[in-house]
Amino acid sequence: MTGDANPVTRATRTPLPPPTRVAMVGNPNVGKTSLFNRLCGVRAKTANFPGSTVEARMGSCVADGVEMEFIDLPGVYAIDLELPESKLCRDCLAGRLAGCMPDAMLVVLDATNMQRGLRLFRSVAAGGRPMAVALTMTDLARGRGLSVNAQRLAVVLGVPCVEANGRAGVGIEPLLAAIHAAVEVPPQILAAGIAEDWIDQTVSSSVGGPNTLGADTDRLTDRLDAAFTHPILGGVVFLLAMALMFFAIFRLAEIPMDLIEQGFGWLGSTIAAVLPEGALTSLLVDGVIGGVAGTVVFLPQICLLFFLLALLEDTGYLARAAFVMDRIMCRFGLPGQAFVPLLSSHACALPGIMSARLIPDPKDRLATILVAPFMSCSARVGVYVLLVTLLFPQSGFLAGLAFAGCYALGAAAALVTAAIFRKTILRGKSRPMVLELPPYRLPDLRGAVLSTYDRAVVFLRNAGTVILAICVVMWWINAYPRSAMPVEAIAIEARAVDADAAGNADEATALRADAENLQRRVQQQNSFAGWIGGAVQPVFAPLGLDDRLTIAVMTSFLAREVFRSTMTVLVGHGDGDNDTKVADELALATRTDGSKLFDVPTSVALLVFYVLALQCLPTLAVTRRETGSWKWAALQFGWMSVVAYLLALFARALVIALGGGG
Repeated sequence: MTGDANPVTRATRTPLPPPTRVAMVGNPNVGKTSLFNRLCGVRAKTANFPGSTVEARMGSCVADGVEMEFIDLPGVYAIDLELPESKLCRDCLAGRLAGCMPDAMLVVLDATNMQRGLRLFRSVAAGGRPMAVALTMTDLARGRGLSVNAQRLAVVLGVPCVEANGRAGVGIEPLLAAIHAAVEVPPQILAAGIAEDWIDQTVSSSVGGPNTLGADTDRLTDRLDAAFTHPILGGVVFLLAMALMFFAIFRLAEIPMDLIEQGFGWLGSTIAAVLPEGALTSLLVDGVIGGVAGTVVFLPQICLLFFLLALLEDTGYLARAAFVMDRIMCRFGLPGQAFVPLLSSHACALPGIMSARLIPDPKDRLATILVAPFMSCSARVGVYVLLVTLLFPQSGFLAGLAFAGCYALGAAAALVTAAIFRKTILRGKSRPMVLELPPYRLPDLRGAVLSTYDRAVVFLRNAGTVILAICVVMWWINAYPRSAMPVEAIAIEARAVDADAAGNADEATALRADAENLQRRVQQQNSFAGWIGGAVQPVFAPLGLDDRLTIAVMTSFLAREVFRSTMTVLVGHGDGDNDTKVADELALATRTDGSKLFDVPTSVALLVFYVLALQCLPTLAVTRRETGSWKWAALQFGWMSVVAYLLALFARALVIALGGGG
């Protein structure tokens, strides 16, 4: 008999209905993403559709047994503008994007500014797809003396209209029911093709109160804006906010960092105790566990950084900071629109460079692309934390100040570079920035947590793939070829045996540690890593780098965040104490002459170099793609490398001149 062995089972299978795909569209700062986070939670991901560099988020939820897929499109003021985010919305609404054929539209309207939202609603309604409306910011509207009648608005628009608050989780179930009803029985949309005065009539019929046109009469907002956007006071507030944020990152992350290090230390010692001594054990303990631990330990700082930035953005403060920074950037030849790409580059230079497409002027856009990698991205955070901790092990305040200084140095280098380029190879005048200041709000804690979760997953995925592979390679070139134990180490080991026989256990332990350290130094000098480092080290010798630090810098051109992992593998575990912090072990590491490996001048030089150097191959590839030529990527790499080297050399000389040679 041929065919299916179990035809009854096959026949009774009922295919699941396809999910209902809903595209969310709205003006910027209307609470659309908060609503999306409430609907989808962790079942969301960020994606770029083919042919577009603008990000959209996609997620799903289940309501009454029906699965819905939501597409959080970027905020736009109009879908017919010649901007990348507007084009993405047009293509999505028209079904021209693969995997983005919406079954329905969810338009998010701000109750405090109905006119602007209704203009967008009218253009979206022209597509003729089933629609529903989420009315947000109703609490702010009521605080300004406005009353919005959602039922009346639904009658006028001809589509379901539901008050919803993504932050508080209000109106979520009625909104899902309204979307489902709109798909099942498409409503008669009354807005398409109506003249401009229809908008004012709609607002007048559905919005009550003394301020129906939506003008902001909040005096507290005016007073806060006067302070936060002031040319001097606003700058001081911005610097204080950044310094406090970095100080909080150092202080609050100490306990989880200690727990992570102790956990990896316990895991390494457990494996070492179970497996026999040999290459496999060394690979697992020193290469895999030690290397990955050196990177994963920074997860608390990275999570705190993104969490606090998300809170600041949610409150509406970052837009005011952009306004303050616009005055500064224009003086250096950068357009006001460059603030968003440069701010995005603090997470990663790749989306920052790609978002520069939003800048209309070609020279403004190119200048922004070239300087974006100077902004301190999240991959640098681990290196900053390590070196700053080595410089200021006892002062959280000074460590936080130095950490903030790294960000300030990168930003200053970007501005000076932009000024040089705009007066030489990219001559031209920058355009002024038009910026909408969003209302002040309490931050969305849930949204900030979800955003931080997304970043943490990306970081851990990278730690489990690229960084793990680099750690294994670094372990191999450091462990081979094997070197015989030197005569001096054999003699020290013999003295340890004698000390044991005499009952001097502490002396024997110290002697064996000396023998192991001597053997380790000889092994490193004669290994593949030692050969490579010895060949390249003369280039970095003026910065105070030995062969091990040189190798760590070289591997960092593949990925900056592997610096600590590489050093963890190359230096090894000095005394075998699993409770000892890796930073403490590196602080005790010595050179062949017995001097400190991470002395103050070298640590400062390394810190400056990592702030300014372009150590990210994907950034060069994206620069080439966005500019259409490798010459701009080569200029970017060459300029940043030279600037990093020269300023690191200057910083080291300055520290030595000031008497900080220890």
